Amino acid sequence: MTPKRQPEANQEPVVQRIRIRYAKRGPLRFTSHRDFARAFERAVQRAGVPIAYSQGFTPHPRISYASAAPTGTGSEAEYLEVGLRAVVDPDDLVKALDAALSPGLDVLEAVEARGGALAERIDASHWRIELPGTDPEAVDRAVAAFEATAEVPVSRLTKQGTRTFDARGPVVRISAAAAPSEGDGRTCAILDLVVRQVTPTVRPDDVLSGLRVVADLELPVPPRAIRLAQGSLTAQGELVDPLFADRDGAASGAPPV
Repeated sequence: MTPKRQPEANQEPVVQRIRIRYAKRGPLRFTSHRDFARAFERAVQRAGVPIAYSQGFTPHPRISYASAAPTGTGSEAEYLEVGLRAVVDPDDLVKALDAALSPGLDVLEAVEARGGALAERIDASHWRIELPGTDPEAVDRAVAAFEATAEVPVSRLTKQGTRTFDARGPVVRISAAAAPSEGDGRTCAILDLVVRQVTPTVRPDDVLSGLRVVADLELPVPPRAIRLAQGSLTAQGELVDPLFADRDGAASGAPPV
């Protein structure tokens, strides 16, 4: 895409909406949502994307984000939607934006929106949590105790002050295993976790706090959490890709889970 001068004052309507999946990897997992938003807006300008702007005294680019991962966690499944004032090829948009962003903030896929709200297609997340230096058998026992408990209250400091909420109810699935770490390849305890997105959001560290509550599970080193997927939860507890309905041929196929 060839960079273009910013158009005058918001007269051009949105003619195309594109939904994008991107990743936060390596050290860039410590990028806050606000920092990513600034970096993405700069990338849009550098790539010459014909972004549409809101009307009003202080126009903003038409970019909406869906359920950003907490700062410090990696992710292979972050989503956003852009409104454009000219039609572009989604594959070209992926290449242009990925080249304009720092390595570790990686644009993976783009599809043209085919209706519906992106946020309404996301109600759960699938997480992998690596626990280096923690005894896998101790993690197994803590998971069993967590599953056997109807409610696990944990506390977290929020903008509204300290809040106490249930970390057990939103957990759809939790299991433990020993496997190689994606960080250094060493075998460590791994949690596999599917969590409904509720208010307040139950994060991976809240579930770890819950394991501490029910089984005194202590972690000798900080965990490493990676969001593997987001989507809508089926009756079988699986996730449907939020971009499935926007892809070509989606109407004739079964949704991936």
